[in-house]
Amino acid sequence: MDILLFLGALSVLMWLGILLHPARPWDFQPVGEDTAVALEAGQRDDWPSVCILVPARNEAESLPRTLPTLLKQEYPGPLKVIVVDDRSADETAETARRISQELSHELQAEKRLTVLSGAALPPGWVGKVWALEQGAAACGVASLEAAALHQHGGYEQLSNPHYLLLTDADIRHTPHSLWRLVAESEQHGLALNSRMARLRCVSAAEQLLIPAFVFFFNLLYPMRWVNTPKSRVAASAGGCVLLAASALKKIGGFASIRNEIIDDVNLARQVKNCQLPIRLALSRYDVTSLRTYDVLASIWIMVRRTAFTELGYSALRLIGTIIGLGLLFLLPLMYVLLGIGLTVFGEIPVQHGTLLAAVGLGALLVMAGVYRPAIRFFGLSAEWMWTLPLAGTLYGTMTFDSAIRYWTGKRIGWRDS
Repeated sequence: MDILLFLGALSVLMWLGILLHPARPWDFQPVGEDTAVALEAGQRDDWPSVCILVPARNEAESLPRTLPTLLKQEYPGPLKVIVVDDRSADETAETARRISQELSHELQAEKRLTVLSGAALPPGWVGKVWALEQGAAACGVASLEAAALHQHGGYEQLSNPHYLLLTDADIRHTPHSLWRLVAESEQHGLALNSRMARLRCVSAAEQLLIPAFVFFFNLLYPMRWVNTPKSRVAASAGGCVLLAASALKKIGGFASIRNEIIDDVNLARQVKNCQLPIRLALSRYDVTSLRTYDVLASIWIMVRRTAFTELGYSALRLIGTIIGLGLLFLLPLMYVLLGIGLTVFGEIPVQHGTLLAAVGLGALLVMAGVYRPAIRFFGLSAEWMWTLPLAGTLYGTMTFDSAIRYWTGKRIGWRDS
């Protein structure tokens, strides 16, 4: 009984530790749209030039819903959009060109858009990072490896931009999202300014797992600490990153993260390690993801692609993670059920069963309290805050599956299943 009470108390203390964490990672702050932009930053005549890089692999279905939002950005400065077709098997490049032609009567979309055909993946590079490197090379910000493509007629050189906006092909932007990002970066002198896109949360699988996904990300990378120069915590969200070209050059271009599967977090680390200021915030509506996860399997594939990578491919860290998730999520619910069940059937004294159930219930109450802001952020009813034990258990299983696939050689590439 003593060991059971010790483990139960440990679970409660772990949840209290999350609740009392000085960075309050559970409260889903900061939110980009809630941040005021100084008047002098938002009203100026000399807006810096921006080049938007869109790495796209088999995104013919997404581009008609997202690319127009980039071409129609109400940004007062010089703006270019580069779609890098990363050797797609569908009509990604043709779709992008058709969209620009269809919008040509509304704006000079054909002059604003460049579509690149991605070159073969060099050894040691991850697909998405190589696509970004080629896009950066097209606007004059590149390592020697990608710049060599220019010398061989790879694509037309564009003028050097002040900023690069890195955004995925399934991300939709409101007309003023780029304006706000640039104004914030100029106001605070940011080298990297990232938004975590609002993820789709419609299907039952999404409602169960998407709020928990963002919740866990915030626990791993508390945004207040990310945004604090003195903190070593660094992260960004790859769906929307405004990166100063000078910062990219300082870290050695995308070549510095050429082999990183978790490219966004490692990019932020490289920038922050150079003592440059970075910022990460959630987006409520400016930046939204259109990627659908209608069934559990689609989320499972997304998570297992990087879960074991996040643990540094360490078996010891995997064991610690599984034990920690068990204490956090399985144990509280198990104690409530065991305490009640064993007492009812007379297997243990009433006081022992009551104590077990009380410890489990205490952990569940703190758990639900810290998860409530995530549920509110996604507009779900309060009942969903009690689903975190199931979500946490599922994520632990996905992480274990990610490790098994790594050890058995079943690697997953960019946009692969």
